[in-house]
Amino acid sequence: MPAPVPLSSRTSAAAAGWGCGERADIGALYREGYVPRRFSWFSPRPLWLSRNDRLSGVLTGVVAAERHRWTQAQRRRGIEDLTVGTFAGREEVSFLVLGDTGEGDNSQYHVVRPLLASAEGTSFTCIVSDVIYPAGDVSDYEDKFLHPYRPLPGPIYAVPGNHDWYDGLHGFMTLLCGADPDLRPPARREPILWKRLLHRCLWRQASETAQDELERLRSLRPHVSNQPGPYFAIELHDLLLVGIDTGIDGTLDAEQAAWLRTVSALDTDKILLTGKPLIANARRKEVSMDGPDRTVNALVENAANRYIAVIGGDIHNYQRYEVSHDGRTVQYVVSGAGGAYTKATHTIPLVTPENSGCTESHFRCYPRRGDSLATYSVLFDRRFGRGKGLFVVPREEAPALMSEHLGGTVQPTVEEDRAARVSLRARIAARFVLPQPRGLFHRLFSEYLDWDLPDPPLFKSFLRVDVRPGEIEIRCFGVTGCAEHESNPTLEDHIVGTRAGEGQWWWQDLTVETPVAE
Repeated sequence: MPAPVPLSSRTSAAAAGWGCGERADIGALYREGYVPRRFSWFSPRPLWLSRNDRLSGVLTGVVAAERHRWTQAQRRRGIEDLTVGTFAGREEVSFLVLGDTGEGDNSQYHVVRPLLASAEGTSFTCIVSDVIYPAGDVSDYEDKFLHPYRPLPGPIYAVPGNHDWYDGLHGFMTLLCGADPDLRPPARREPILWKRLLHRCLWRQASETAQDELERLRSLRPHVSNQPGPYFAIELHDLLLVGIDTGIDGTLDAEQAAWLRTVSALDTDKILLTGKPLIANARRKEVSMDGPDRTVNALVENAANRYIAVIGGDIHNYQRYEVSHDGRTVQYVVSGAGGAYTKATHTIPLVTPENSGCTESHFRCYPRRGDSLATYSVLFDRRFGRGKGLFVVPREEAPALMSEHLGGTVQPTVEEDRAARVSLRARIAARFVLPQPRGLFHRLFSEYLDWDLPDPPLFKSFLRVDVRPGEIEIRCFGVTGCAEHESNPTLEDHIVGTRAGEGQWWWQDLTVETPVAE
């Protein structure tokens, strides 16, 4: 008998969460007295709390100055080494990775049980980008971080996202890094008067928090993080995890850039953890930095630095690009569907070496483009069609329609979807949901329609990484929102890397595309 085929949306509509028999009940996961509110980016309050996003473009250098203040505060605590050595002596280490977690609503809490079901044997967890929405406030940590993740084994490390910076990184540094704000040097004085007034009047400051409240919050997780700062490295037996802080605008200042160049030159293979992915939506994304290399991308692409993978958040779905740099393969992964609204994937164009360095055959995403199209058509219909079904693209027809939209290059992976006939009604409905060449609405598609459906499928995801001597296994698990998948989450992507030399890895894609015949 063949081994059982893992559940996957690539082989079964039911595994994606369509036609779910019973929705997962997450009510017992909330802290007593906590009432989750539906999170929306088109509500005035989150937009106002996130105003530093726009202000940082005018008040240039403010993020770098605040980052320097925090690193100085850590040095005054006696923390000079930014490398965590706790796990260096273990030949085998497993850890979880998820990104963009902290909305504090149903979309985040639905991930908790599948995450715990996959956590057995793991030593720690890494969060890549946006631990807390909307503005990283310390008062939000209890219900958006400390309470839901308290059963996870080991410490939790994180690279901050832009939203964590909207309170000056205060909540992040005090609760994840144990920093003392009083040890920081004086704040930078803006030399230009009108900018100084703008900073004083509009820049969002951190909430005042009493020391006893901070101590109470820190005690809510039994495993205390020993993260030294907003950027850091975690030393494994023969691998280095390098976490960088991309701030609000996705850049590295001179101080962090100098550290990154030093760490990158170390004689060991590395995985980069970043709040901003280097490839996403079939496009290269440059992360600039001060110094001779100019971009983080150039450091990764330099074979001498021995980077074998990059894992970033910020984009709220799962994507993976296998890219060759002069014969050396690097995996570029987006893992940002750990709790926030799911970002559309049907808007991702055909993946080509010209736009991303990857080919469509070496690209994976979750949700699949067809599932994304079908789900967003339902959201569009509820918002603009009063739920009458006028704008709905049937799930059975969506994969074939997406295949046509991409020029027939991408074929549906579920066998029965390949034979589906696309109706005229579905084609007309799809015209409203598929991206338009000059459609401003489609640029804010996911934010406006806010994919947090009350019913499955949810299409959230997270990673489990298992590091063994000479081998790395990376699995992406899906979260459907169905009760039957809570303890047995779907396996949406599965790769194994085997070391072939210094910085040289041979990667095998074990993703199930076709069910094994009985």
